[in-house]
Amino acid sequence: MSAYAKPINHLIEALTRLPGIGKKTASRLAFHILRSSPSEAQDLARAIWDVKEKIRLCSSCFNLTDEDPCLICQDERRSREVLCVVEGPNDLIAIENTGVFNGKYHVLHGTISPLEGIGPDDLKIKELLERLQKEKISEVILATNPTVEGGTTALYLTDLIKSLHIKVTRIAYGIPMGSEIEYSDGMTLSKALEGRREI
Repeated sequence: MSAYAKPINHLIEALTRLPGIGKKTASRLAFHILRSSPSEAQDLARAIWDVKEKIRLCSSCFNLTDEDPCLICQDERRSREVLCVVEGPNDLIAIENTGVFNGKYHVLHGTISPLEGIGPDDLKIKELLERLQKEKISEVILATNPTVEGGTTALYLTDLIKSLHIKVTRIAYGIPMGSEIEYSDGMTLSKALEGRREI
């Protein structure tokens, strides 16, 4: 039997479903929310609700956005000739935060992973190929993570993109093998982008 009141217990259980949040952290967060003012609690609830209600995929690059097309796709100052392909929105943000890349993006929303039953049709690959045929792209930078799945996805995309006679490069391995772009520091990402090479 729990020592907590049912609403507190329910909040703790809900918080433990978040990644990286164990029972102790969930309890601390629940009691912090309990001690906060009603307006702070409402702001938190509203922020969560807004994310679920307002965020959708950009119809061009498939980044998360609240307006379509997203702000990056709308930006006329960015190069339209270079396209950086990333696994997920967090990778896009990590690269964008370096301030080095000034082209456009395409978010795959995953990698090819036969063991998990994820094939090319489960990713935004068809949409990528459609973009490459419509837009005047001269180079595609493959910025997938240096993992087995990231490498498999990069090889698969390389064959498809080269058949369209578009230059394909891969970010340099300044990022340690087995790590993820999202957690790399800005300098490492900058060097990886600058040192990309043709595949």
